[in-house]
Amino acid sequence: MKKIEAIVRPEKVGEVRVALEAAGCPGVMVTEIEGYGKQKGIVEQWRGETYRVSLLPKVKMEIVVKDKDVKSIIKAIADVARTGEIGDGKIFVYPIEDAYQIRTGATGDDAI
Repeated sequence: MKKIEAIVRPEKVGEVRVALEAAGCPGVMVTEIEGYGKQKGIVEQWRGETYRVSLLPKVKMEIVVKDKDVKSIIKAIADVARTGEIGDGKIFVYPIEDAYQIRTGATGDDAI
């Protein structure tokens, strides 16, 4: 099992969810976050004043999948989240040792 953590633009969340459902994603957890990457934020102008916004709004999507599904889920996310501009986000993949479904007691792949 693997945990896929995707950081995407807030306006792309709906499209990513639809793509995940089409790819057979078992479920997703979504968290609104703030952060910055290599660009260190953006410079904006408002009422003639220039200011730096260092923490940009992003959305973190977390999915736990079977090993065989990792590539298709990553492709589904990347294909719809990509705009080609700075700030499109990142995808991280982590190993999951085990899973336990509280309601049924299922473990491992059966729990996801």
